[in-house]
Amino acid sequence: MRLSDIGPIGQQAVLPAAAAMHVAAGPVWSEDYCGGAWLLTRYDDVAMALRDPRFSVRRAARWINSGLAAVDGRAAMSPAQVQFKRVFARSLLFVDGRAHRRLRAVVQVGFKPGDLQRQTPFIATMADRLIARIETDRVGEFDFVQAFARPLPALVIANLLGIAGLVPDAFIDWASDLAAFIGSPTPDVRQTRAAQQALADMCDFFAQVMATPDAIAADGLLARIVDARQAHRLTAIEALAQCCTLLFAGYETTRNLLGNGLLALLRHPAQWAALKASPQGLPAAVREMLRYDSPVQYTGRRLVADIELNGQRMKRGDLAILHIGAANHDAQRFSDPGRFDIRRAEGNHLSFGHGPHVCLGAALTQLEAEIAFTALMRVMPELRLGAAAPVWQDNSAYRALQHLSIGTRSQSHA
Repeated sequence: MRLSDIGPIGQQAVLPAAAAMHVAAGPVWSEDYCGGAWLLTRYDDVAMALRDPRFSVRRAARWINSGLAAVDGRAAMSPAQVQFKRVFARSLLFVDGRAHRRLRAVVQVGFKPGDLQRQTPFIATMADRLIARIETDRVGEFDFVQAFARPLPALVIANLLGIAGLVPDAFIDWASDLAAFIGSPTPDVRQTRAAQQALADMCDFFAQVMATPDAIAADGLLARIVDARQAHRLTAIEALAQCCTLLFAGYETTRNLLGNGLLALLRHPAQWAALKASPQGLPAAVREMLRYDSPVQYTGRRLVADIELNGQRMKRGDLAILHIGAANHDAQRFSDPGRFDIRRAEGNHLSFGHGPHVCLGAALTQLEAEIAFTALMRVMPELRLGAAAPVWQDNSAYRALQHLSIGTRSQSHA
């Protein structure tokens, strides 16, 4: 089975990528991902694998090697390639067990409820400023992704880290190059080289910032990472890896949620009207946006032990693709899963993962989206889809809009 056989993916999709997806009793073997992988699509199977230590996140080496081999074949890796592999392999995303708990203990302090609530005024201010800029600059329709969904999460994660105003404009391009590499089932030469350069530039940026601690906000997360490095709780490469992970992951998921969520609301006018009439329902609405059109469609795991699942023998060393988007549309878990329903109350989606690797920034993403949609409903309540069709990025793992044309009803009557 090919990934494209499961359901519409990427820019060809009109419905959510998982909406027309067949949730197999699997796992099902596919040759599409790094030479072959098991696809898990049922909610219960994906949830189990996300929390089961036999499904290891330590898959970075083989996956990155496949991309590097495409660049240089069997030739020795350059210093830049070695650095690329070392940073990825030490990211919180790709370590298990004791190492994962140690790294998570350092960075999770910035995501405690009190720390996040202190971000609320900043998020609200930035959302209002972006909307004011849109209102001032636009003539006719505007691109919501470029004008709002891209800049807001970049500003927020930079402020959380304590480096507001320091992150270069090139960051969004770095994030895009990394997302293209991570989201490719088989990274090609161009994607690998672009991601390698993006990660190197990101590491150089953080190395320079950490070398000038006076530029870092004392109460920011980066200051705590620097303290952990000085206390020898992190190595230098681990500190860089976590900084890059936080900046990238904190941006990508939220940006996709904002775009996908607004598109879902505007494609369902009755739901949009109901939310404006009862804005107190926004937390549940954001959760439904995450379930309906998951910003991250799948994640990977490497088996560290043989396991039998639904009659299939999965062997140690096999790669498993946990299809979050499909699990969130499993009819055994959600009634009429292809229906967008902001009042849905049927338990948890898996868009932030599950188990020990549940997304560290889940609460921040939820908070950011609630503040953003509150501001949009208050200032621009007559939003409507523009004339141009939405344009999706061509990426299997990240469900991301490249462009979303938006107007207002008042314009349509002008």
